[in-house]
Amino acid sequence: MGQIIVQEFVTLDGVMQAPGDPQEFEYGGWQLPFVGDEQLELIVRQAEEADALLLGRKTYESFAAAWPTARGMNGLADRMNAMPKYVASRTLDRVEWNASLLSGELTEEVARLKRRLNLLVVGSGELVRTLTRHRLVDEYRVWTFPIVLGRGHRLFDEGAEKMDLRLTDAKTLREGAAVLTYRPQRPDDSPVRA
Repeated sequence: MGQIIVQEFVTLDGVMQAPGDPQEFEYGGWQLPFVGDEQLELIVRQAEEADALLLGRKTYESFAAAWPTARGMNGLADRMNAMPKYVASRTLDRVEWNASLLSGELTEEVARLKRRLNLLVVGSGELVRTLTRHRLVDEYRVWTFPIVLGRGHRLFDEGAEKMDLRLTDAKTLREGAAVLTYRPQRPDDSPVRA
């Protein structure tokens, strides 16, 4: 049985929108000043743990436009380009860049993939919220950066259901990010005691 791991870059006020894309909205590219070797090494390590990427349409289109010509980045470009990708979209007819389009009912398709693959979800806010609602996410890796934007799409929007999480790991990076790893607390999980 595989896992679904959500990896998100967020601001201190929870904005996940356009961390590396200055074109997407007025504060797009907000993460770029914090990128460094330590961050890239950890991202590569985490990508190597996954069998494939699971992406929403908007993130897929952004990545497919940028990554195929990317080089280096401590091996991240090679890993991103080599990984199989599964794309959740109601509007795309076809995909490229080593990708497959999910057809049929999304949660059933994702559950089927999860039975045999470790899937890494990056960006893809609407997809993440759907997976969260259906309790399909096994782990959240939330990279929190020391910046407040005040506006933008958030990882957990207003009205999200209550969810108990258990902190399983925490790291701070020289570049300023705190990388917090959480697993959803299932009803049969016992509370963590210090």
